[in-house]
Amino acid sequence: MGAYARASGVCARGCLDAAGPWTMSRALRPPLPPLCFFLLLLLAAPGARAGGYETCPTVQPNMLNVHLVPHTHDDVGWLKTVDQYFYGIKNDIQHAGVQYILDSVISALLADPTRRFIYVEIAFFSRWWHQQTNATQEVVRDLVRQGRLEFANGGWVMNDEAATHYGAIVDQMTLGLHFLEDTFGNDGRPRVAWHIDPFGHSREQASLFAQMGFDGFFFGRLDYQDKWVRMQKLEMEQVWRASASLKPPTADLFTGVLPNGYNPPRNLCWDVLCDDQPVVEDPHSPEYNAKELVDYFLNVATAQGRYYRTNHIVMTMGSDFQYENANMWFKNLDKLIRLVNAQQQAKGSGVHVLYSTPACYLWELNKANLTWSVKHDDFFPYADGPHQFWTGYFSSRPALKRYERLSYNFLQVCNQLEALVGLAANVGPYGSGDSAPLNEAMAVLQHHDAISGTSRQHVANDYARQLAAGWGPCEVLLSNALARLRGFKDHFIFCRQLNISICPLTQTAARFQVIVYNPLGRKVNWMVRLPVSEGVFVVKDPNGRTVPSDVVIFPSSDSQAHPPELLFSASLPALGFSTYSVAQVPRWKPQAHAPQPIPRRSWSPALTIENEHIRATFDPDTGLLMEIMNMNQQLLLPVRQTFFWYNASIGDNESDQASGAYIFRPNQQKPLPVSRWAQIHLVKTPLVQEVHQNFSAWCSQVVRLYPGQRHLELEWSVGPIPVGDTWGKEVISRFDTPLETKGRFYTDSNGREILERRQDYRPTWKLNQTEPVAGNYYPVNTRIYITVALPHPAPPHLDGKDGNMQLTVLTDRSQGGSSLRDGSLELMVHRRLLKDDGRGVSEPLMENGSGAWVRGRHLVLLDTAQAAAAGHRLLAEQEVLAPQVVLAPDGGAAYNLGAPPRTQDLFSTFTITRLQETTLVANQLREAASRLKWTTNTGPTPHQTPYQLDPANITLEPMEIRTFLASVQWKEVDG
Repeated sequence: MGAYARASGVCARGCLDAAGPWTMSRALRPPLPPLCFFLLLLLAAPGARAGGYETCPTVQPNMLNVHLVPHTHDDVGWLKTVDQYFYGIKNDIQHAGVQYILDSVISALLADPTRRFIYVEIAFFSRWWHQQTNATQEVVRDLVRQGRLEFANGGWVMNDEAATHYGAIVDQMTLGLHFLEDTFGNDGRPRVAWHIDPFGHSREQASLFAQMGFDGFFFGRLDYQDKWVRMQKLEMEQVWRASASLKPPTADLFTGVLPNGYNPPRNLCWDVLCDDQPVVEDPHSPEYNAKELVDYFLNVATAQGRYYRTNHIVMTMGSDFQYENANMWFKNLDKLIRLVNAQQQAKGSGVHVLYSTPACYLWELNKANLTWSVKHDDFFPYADGPHQFWTGYFSSRPALKRYERLSYNFLQVCNQLEALVGLAANVGPYGSGDSAPLNEAMAVLQHHDAISGTSRQHVANDYARQLAAGWGPCEVLLSNALARLRGFKDHFIFCRQLNISICPLTQTAARFQVIVYNPLGRKVNWMVRLPVSEGVFVVKDPNGRTVPSDVVIFPSSDSQAHPPELLFSASLPALGFSTYSVAQVPRWKPQAHAPQPIPRRSWSPALTIENEHIRATFDPDTGLLMEIMNMNQQLLLPVRQTFFWYNASIGDNESDQASGAYIFRPNQQKPLPVSRWAQIHLVKTPLVQEVHQNFSAWCSQVVRLYPGQRHLELEWSVGPIPVGDTWGKEVISRFDTPLETKGRFYTDSNGREILERRQDYRPTWKLNQTEPVAGNYYPVNTRIYITVALPHPAPPHLDGKDGNMQLTVLTDRSQGGSSLRDGSLELMVHRRLLKDDGRGVSEPLMENGSGAWVRGRHLVLLDTAQAAAAGHRLLAEQEVLAPQVVLAPDGGAAYNLGAPPRTQDLFSTFTITRLQETTLVANQLREAASRLKWTTNTGPTPHQTPYQLDPANITLEPMEIRTFLASVQWKEVDG
């Protein structure tokens, strides 16, 4: 996305986690046994490096060195689909053809050995690479070896930083960086992270980059007020200390703000998409402008240099999908460099211009040996002007955001079974299974115009198509793996529409099997819910014992839209699966539990649902939740929860800025209630207690408690949002309590560490707040909470319980959230808008079809702060890596009967023959990795002990990720 619109036409767009899951991540197809696979123990390991800068150009030590960085920014989908961008199709929408850009750049680099170019999006480059001849590939390898074609960032895409989960970020970076490693070796390894277009920057992203081994990080977008302050304080470049848990410098990353976003200085764009005048150096031509342009350039360089601390500055020479005619750019840059260096230096200008790259610029900054300030917070929210907060995309396209999260869950299951079973998972009785298509589709979804929900509608549809296409090969892989592990073959069925209670097998078969795989490294009890026909069912566990089950009927006359659901609790081993059999009992009188309507009477007693841990109380007059009690801790908190909507602004007298896919701007601070009361129905069975709330024709919710559950589950359904009144609507779920939180609340960063937020406050500058609602919204990837000290002296029921009370709400996808008044939490669940926000999409966020109606879950925890920390981390992990349900008709065909089933010790399928620790994305051995060192104004960083690996004793510190490359020997199948 091009962020800075100009008259010249430069831009297209309105200008194992020690506390988390362990997953397996594979970027490439496995070789023959022994197979190498990547074991990501999610929580991170440090890196360190200093080499790789030998090919950088010579600079002038006593002059202002201007590093010109030729580049193109190629969105992996935005106004056009990925394929349309690559092939140059639909140029009536946007003129862009990536294959022609790369063709043109390579030719232009070969024409002059001083020229340099950087490329970023490996999703495009890898496709182009595989279409080249061997001769062309060798030419490109030479350019990379010489440092003239440099890769920056190196991920499959340039991922969004607000709506992405850290595991998905690691996966997409691994995919791109491994392509570079396999294709170019160490010559192709990027030294610099390059996020020039994402709309705000998370602290966790910087931490991950540091752990991947990057030496520095450059980005283009930050809040306009923040940028002005940084320019005055000479803090456009500093060290970002991106973790409060990891010991410095593990998560320290040198970070620089680019001066022009990612565009050229005004009047210096020489692309076919620009209107700026070329350099004319013939003094006899009436169009002669060389002296004027050189003088202008020197003024621009001198002015820019005032805001940076060294005698080096950087200029990005390129923008969205530029360099399709690379000769046009390079010819004018050649002239500019020659004129400035040859003519102006002789006249004492003191400016030296050179072709450079982000890595070479960073190298010079490091050699300056300065002391740098340190940043501890993040760069959210981002505003590019008054009333222009880019906080809407935290919630845009919630259906796509949920599909991406489900696909991440499924990909991790696929990766685990592929690694644990080996080639038998790739080639087996069900055909050829493969994780690569879903891995690549998921990588594409991390792009900053994909998961963000900021593409055009037909592009969003194509993103969903890619995910759907990736599921199929993974389903084959899972089938092969389960057949090998269970010892026999079944006709496995994957019901992809369980989220809307559709599964033909369970709704028609009298007998079937339920195989549930647990991707977590700990035992899990999971409530299975399957749509069925009415009747009585018997469920048996893997040992043939009958387990309790219920059939619940929903309060709806439409049995097709809301079929009865069978419930039973499955006990699942760590990194393993359990098989349950289900049989319908013939001719028994149905004993399903139907919901009972609760009339609205002022004299009715309060309605409660409870288990051994939690009690939730509902107002009999309104039907709304009004109180939660943690019975273990004897914590009682009044909590009122309901739905509201903000009327989306279409512009007003203060600003013409409208709410859109990117921008959130309500036309008033106070939201409107969807309804002041809810029609309610009650369901109580031994396995579940539910209160069904109906707020309107387009908004409903089920508040649910299972036995043993320590949280309250709120399953909401919203849409299609009505806009017939010509009002765009942004719908929130809000929790109101009497807690005095003093404007403070807390959100996660990409599913990892927690950051404190304060209303109308920024840690590093004095905020001039122009949007009291949107300017206080932050990305919520997995959870948001408020906490407050318990009173002293405590009431009798709290006596002896020191600490804080904490209310936490967990999400099942990324959403925008805030606390706009003391004791309140809100999360935006859906948006439907009538006007574009002027950031280039030129299409209102008006989803129809499957994206118009959304179902989701919020999980609510009430506990002391100390207990809540462990609770919400484990719960968030289980929400992201939920058990995978696979179905089969009863009675499987024998397959490989000599192989005993392996359901508990899945690691028995192979023997590890060698173990090496690597950096986070497994493209450098940790023992050989090193990073540039920086001096900070906080004093010297702790000395790092020499690296040693003890394979028999691997310890994870809090919030540490360690990655290992294991060579394994697969065991022969017995019999």
